[in-house]
Amino acid sequence: MKINIERLGLENVPVDPETVFTFPQGLAGFEDNKRFKIFYEEGKTTVFWLQSLDDADVMFPIVAPEVLDIEYQIELSDEDCALIDLSSVEEAVVVVIVYRDDADGGKITANARSPVILNLNRRKGMQKVLQVIHPTLLYRAR
Repeated sequence: MKINIERLGLENVPVDPETVFTFPQGLAGFEDNKRFKIFYEEGKTTVFWLQSLDDADVMFPIVAPEVLDIEYQIELSDEDCALIDLSSVEEAVVVVIVYRDDADGGKITANARSPVILNLNRRKGMQKVLQVIHPTLLYRAR
């Protein structure tokens, strides 16, 4: 399979089916998009791109929460774990979707209320909408 990633200016990018993530419920507002591939730009390994294979126009920048100095715990239900075949915490990676908030002067904002949980072993993912969050901001001496 090959795809075009217009946002990154790439054409005929090969996609190994073994590296595709399946999102059984899609993402909030994009429920019809079930298959995604994660890409990164050469030299930019902080921000990754979650590219839909079902709709080439659907692409989300994602980062690890720690990159933004945010740490929080997410409780997954048995149904959540079954949805992405998660059997241990070591299989899971949490990322957040970031976006440019034009209403706030173009600042980069993270959607910490709806993190994406990835099961790296099974290549399955889900978006967990949190009703209440209590983020911990990490302050690093620089």
